Amino acid sequence: MEISSVISAIVIGIVIGVLGRLVVPGRQHIGILWTVVIGIVAAFIGTAIAAGIGVADTDGVDWIEWLIQIALAALGVAALSKVKVRH
Repeated sequence: MEISSVISAIVIGIVIGVLGRLVVPGRQHIGILWTVVIGIVAAFIGTAIAAGIGVADTDGVDWIEWLIQIALAALGVAALSKVKVRH
């Protein structure tokens, strides 16, 4: 993985985290920093999953990859929010 790919994943991860948070209904009890971290992790994992199923590098916008990443971010935001509420 090249450095430009890592930087792109971080920038996209920030956007993915925010979109994932918007997808989750209700109030989330986590800060913006956790949202960004979840988005970055979701971007990396989502890219790996998309590459594994062969949809990471397509002509045009990789909509399926984005959907996978946003879904993972939403799951991460919802899970961490539930953990934070319990404490």
